[in-house]
Amino acid sequence: MAWSYTIENETILHGNIKIVFGTWNADSVTGGDISTGLSRVDVCLLGHTGSATEAAVAATNETFPLASGDVTVIATSGDTGTFIAIGQ
Repeated sequence: MAWSYTIENETILHGNIKIVFGTWNADSVTGGDISTGLSRVDVCLLGHTGSATEAAVAATNETFPLASGDVTVIATSGDTGTFIAIGQ
């Protein structure tokens, strides 16, 4: 298959600060990009879902704050998880 992600919701936290959250799936790949829709990402948190033990912790391959809305995720093939991105 391929890398996929779904944005579940986006909301304004305060002023021009937004939070975007959703799920990701590394089906037969070792990561991909999440296009958050933000113009700047200050922080992105990843979580693991599923009943299987995670082989390695999923991580972002970025330095924050990130001057774009695309966050690169490195994960073990077959892992699934959640994400929360906060920024503008």
